[in-house]
Amino acid sequence: MKKTTIIDSRMTFAEATAGTKAPREIIDKLCLVDVRYRSIDGRLHQGQLVIHQEVKTDIVEIFALMERTEFPVFQIVPIVKYDWSDDLSMADNNTSAFNYRVVLGTNRLSNHAFGRAVDINPYFNPVIDEDGRFDPPGAVYVPGSAGTLDDSHPVVKEFLKRGWGWGGHFRPKRDYHHFDKSG
Repeated sequence: MKKTTIIDSRMTFAEATAGTKAPREIIDKLCLVDVRYRSIDGRLHQGQLVIHQEVKTDIVEIFALMERTEFPVFQIVPIVKYDWSDDLSMADNNTSAFNYRVVLGTNRLSNHAFGRAVDINPYFNPVIDEDGRFDPPGAVYVPGSAGTLDDSHPVVKEFLKRGWGWGGHFRPKRDYHHFDKSG
């Protein structure tokens, strides 16, 4: 019996980058990749990530690892679906990558602005401020539970092995859903 893959996103590159304020020199270095994953419903899904061409192999191979190990991902849809709102995407537990934006509270471009960062299950892997507040609001962080990342998780280890940084190591805020790789 053939297992059906549920398609969560089937955008073209033009659709996935429509309305971004990113300059052409950044857009020209991006690509759209299809990734398959086991969702929290236990079924196989396919979504899409907009990423920098130089990190494509890492992303494809890490998401293949996630599929093989049945690490559940809630959903993966380009953030254009949320009108480029990181807050709306995170509140919907959406895994995403490219978003031309600055680091919150600064005027410095985020690695997301270059397609060199990915956020995985932000509702299960929130940002935790030094005062204990969670972002997105209402999120939970229970290491060891399905879809959650921690230091011992194979997905975290694979990103680190490939030279990516992990937000779980950030201080004073911990950003458990965030991975990035500078160019």
